[in-house]
Amino acid sequence: MNDEESLQFYDELPKREGALRVQECATRVHEAIQQVIVGQQEAIDQMLVALFTGGHVLIEGVPGIAKTLMARLLARSVAAGFSRIQFTPDLMPADVLGTPVFNLKTSEFHFKPGPIFSNIVLVDEINRAPAKTQSALFEVMEERQASIDGHTYPMASPFMVIATQNPIEQEGTYRLPEAQLDRFLFRILIDYPSLEEERAILHRFHDDFQGRAAQSVRAVITPQDIAECRQQIEQTHISGDLLHYIAALVHQTRHHPDLFLGASPRASLAITRSAKALAAMAGRSFVTPDDIRTAVVPVLNHRILLNPDREMEGYRIQQVIEDIVRSVPVPR
Repeated sequence: MNDEESLQFYDELPKREGALRVQECATRVHEAIQQVIVGQQEAIDQMLVALFTGGHVLIEGVPGIAKTLMARLLARSVAAGFSRIQFTPDLMPADVLGTPVFNLKTSEFHFKPGPIFSNIVLVDEINRAPAKTQSALFEVMEERQASIDGHTYPMASPFMVIATQNPIEQEGTYRLPEAQLDRFLFRILIDYPSLEEERAILHRFHDDFQGRAAQSVRAVITPQDIAECRQQIEQTHISGDLLHYIAALVHQTRHHPDLFLGASPRASLAITRSAKALAAMAGRSFVTPDDIRTAVVPVLNHRILLNPDREMEGYRIQQVIEDIVRSVPVPR
């Protein structure tokens, strides 16, 4: 090894150690959640990417496949605050954000925070609340603060919204506006377990009627761990060629004949952050094209819209994204 190679090695050493630290934290959370959850490795990875990069996730799937349980277990594995908001058609913005309360002793108003003021917030069945209540999340999710009666209240750190919705049942639901969907880092699509996974579920829980396994999950990382992981992920190396690759993928969504709405620059930044997190969680100090391709579908699948004609023909967003990925040359 010559002097230049030796210098480069010692420059990279802290980044490699930092990546291994991220990998260790991710592994601890994985193991904690999988004391209860069978399978769903990809979904857990995506939730961890969001946690480590300050993003929010929308989990979509039919009832009974552990969407809410996964969110609760992630919260239990982190030594931080957790709150749950059940969205309903009669829910008001003040029920989410909080409201000023008059104190009879001091004859003054003081602010009573709502359930959104926590570290990990589960918004269950997010599409059940009307637009007025949905709008209460806009500022909170993007700017990590809430403006109420002329005062600005910052969110604690870390802050993450995990929202769930059922894509099948449409009665009594409201379609999420595009501006709100764009604030989610990922839309995580959860499917039924395989036959082997379902057998494993039955063997594991046939004698656990009270949910003791879920109650036994304990915190394995702290907010300080998350802050350190985030700092290490920011330092993960991504080459200029790969940044151009991300730009080309997102640019293609704006000119694809099957799409009515393409992705914004926020999507490009989301892919970049997610790819860096995936690399660090794999113990690497650099991003590869595979990290980018892994991040593209969950980042884009809720940010682009099919043309009405294609939608009528039964095309799926994922098919178009896969076509775009195939059409853009991979940097060598």
